[in-house]
Formats: sequence, structure tokens, C-alpha cells
Amino acid sequence: MKKSRAAQAVAMATRREGRFPSASMGVLFWLTLVWVLLWGEFTPANLLAGFAIALFVTEVAPFPTAHFDGRFRVWGVIRLITIFVKDLIVASAQQAWFIIRRKTPKGAVIRVQLRCESDAYLVITAGMSTLVPGSLVIDTDAESGTLYVHIFDVKMSGGVSAAHKSVLDLEERVLRAFASRSELVRAGFVPGSSPKAGRLPTPFAPDSSGGV
Repeated sequence: MKKSRAAQAVAMATRREGRFPSASMGVLFWLTLVWVLLWGEFTPANLLAGFAIALFVTEVAPFPTAHFDGRFRVWGVIRLITIFVKDLIVASAQQAWFIIRRKTPKGAVIRVQLRCESDAYLVITAGMSTLVPGSLVIDTDAESGTLYVHIFDVKMSGGVSAAHKSVLDLEERVLRAFASRSELVRAGFVPGSSPKAGRLPTPFAPDSSGGV
């Protein structure tokens, strides 16, 4: 029996054709950027190597699909990137000054209970935390939304509480840049691209005290 035009249109719209690359250019660009940042040197060779590795990772060992129902808030993204760049510069200067003085670091591992439910926001928060010198995410628990972060020097980070708060503040910026209204509400935030929007009343908002 010949398919109707409507059935043919549905079949064409839902068909997944094998294409190369299978990952979107946004994913490839992000992975390439992470590679360049890890090397700390912006060169054509690093760009080509990063892009080749991004292709290899997404084609040979693709990431599992994560549910994402977020939004793109321009002001939230600008705040996220601007503060991230500032943190990179400040942390790099602090690390350099610490090494020049030849001090012995007093590190610690802290446990941070995130407020988001999506693996996507957990990965973004963990990745950006690791890229800032002085902090390194050594383990994650996606089921409970927990990050275990190694702090290079507790005093340089402003203390354990300050280090814990900095991760939660980063998570809030990520959520306010990309999360949907319902995701922000479930995380305990009044929807908006800036912390000025406020938080929901404590009895309503989920507990984000986290352990140390």
C-alpha cells in the first residue's frame, strides 16, 4: 500500500540519516576550545589537534545522550563568561605568586551538593570549576548531583566555606544562563538571568547547604 503524503512527510522528518560529523558544530567547537584551554596556548596546531580529537571522541566514543530542556539567556551567558574569565585571570595570578614565594600548599577536598537535576549543568559546572587554577573536580556523583573538588590551598581560596560557595555561585550562573524556568524554580531560584532576581523562600527552595 502506498503511503499517504502525510505519512511520507512524517517519515522524512523523523528519519535519522547517517551524517558526518554526527555531533553538532557547537559541540565540536566547545571540545576544541577546552583542548586549547588545557594546553594554555592558542596555536593553529593546537586548534587542529583539538578539532581532530573532538571528532575522534564524538565519532568513536560518543557521549551518552543527556536530557536538556534549557534556554539561552544572553545576559546570563555574558555574566557567566565575563566572571569566568575574571576568575581565570585572578586565580592564575594567585597561583603564580604562590609558587614564586615557594609556600607549601595546604589542600583539601570538599563535597559540594549541587541544586540542579540535569547532568548537562553538572558537567558544565564541573568543567568550568576544573579550568580555574587552584580547583580540580576529582569525582562526581551524577545520581545525587554531588561534586568532589580538590582545593590547591585552602587559605588562598579564602577558606573552605568560600571555596564551597564559589562552586555554588558558578552553578547558579550556569543555571541562570541556560536553565529553563521550571529548572530554576526546582533549584530554588526566582527565574531570571541575574542573581538580583532572588531566591525562593527557604521552606520552598531545596536545601543546598552541602557537606564539606
